Amino acid sequence: MTDLLYTDVEESLRSSVRSTLQRSLDEGLPARLYDEPDTDVGALWQALAGQLGLAGLLVPESLGGVEAGPREAAVVLEELGRAVAPVPFLTSAVIATTALLEAGDEQHLPALASGERTAVLVLPWTARRGAWSAVSGSTEPVAGALDADLFLVPTTGEGGVPSLRAYDRGDVEVEAITSLDMTRPLARVTVTGQGSEVASGTRAEVAVDAALAAGAALLASEQLGLAQWCLETTVEYAKTRVQFARPIGSFQAIKHRLADLYLLLVSAQAAARQAAGTLADDDPDQQVSQAVAQAFCSDAAVRAAEEALQLHGGIGMTWEALVHTRLKRAKSDQLALGTPDRHRSDLAVLVDLPAS
Repeated sequence: MTDLLYTDVEESLRSSVRSTLQRSLDEGLPARLYDEPDTDVGALWQALAGQLGLAGLLVPESLGGVEAGPREAAVVLEELGRAVAPVPFLTSAVIATTALLEAGDEQHLPALASGERTAVLVLPWTARRGAWSAVSGSTEPVAGALDADLFLVPTTGEGGVPSLRAYDRGDVEVEAITSLDMTRPLARVTVTGQGSEVASGTRAEVAVDAALAAGAALLASEQLGLAQWCLETTVEYAKTRVQFARPIGSFQAIKHRLADLYLLLVSAQAAARQAAGTLADDDPDQQVSQAVAQAFCSDAAVRAAEEALQLHGGIGMTWEALVHTRLKRAKSDQLALGTPDRHRSDLAVLVDLPAS
């Protein structure tokens, strides 16, 4: 059975990531990106990749990485989710890196592990394991592409054989498109060069599926961290906001809503930890765990952000409040790597639940 508890190593990693974010990430930066989308956030990624080695968390030591696993990556994503940090950890250090690892690549991984370069898997951000098509022409919306250096494109080679090809920045055209969440902006990617083949045939398909599965499993942890921030921030606000000469947190209606949200997040934490744990253990039930985690945590994060917005009252609707950045990330994540409805449909098939 998968252990859902955090180890001392994971808690130490959490502390390091949180303290680095507190030092390097201006709390108001996520909100400013909506007015100043060209703001350079590279220093934050270099702090996380260079000082903590997060870029190579999943990469073997022989290729310059840390050789950790999905449980550690999940803890990192909880902290990045809390801060809605505008860094490419999920898209590059998890999804693209997993694709290269499964493809047996040794050429590109060292540069990714050092944080010198970032990569992106060029598929629509809604793609999920077993539900994607080979790229032909332009692809959108792609998350993590605007600042990426390496583009991994699932395409079709000679004779219709599946192929995973790598393209440098000069081999593609990247155009920003309208994004709800500016901390993870979307883009349209058009391949213009030749690139080089990373894997072909079944291995290419397996690499892409593994990358999307890892992304879905660990996205749940990002959603969990975001939801926990919403709950904690709202509880603190309810303690200090006074109405009718009493803190609003003393009103029964507020207490009940916060208690219900806490119970929801306890379940979300269990689902997210199970998904990360089964992925780390290569458990036969990992597909079930991933479907459960995405079906549950996606909605839980949106619910937490909506409750935070409402329970902050009028201030929650203002641009200066930080709640709106979490709501936008939660809503964007709800559509990422498969919607909750898609994952519920996948789950029904996995557990042999007949259609109604």
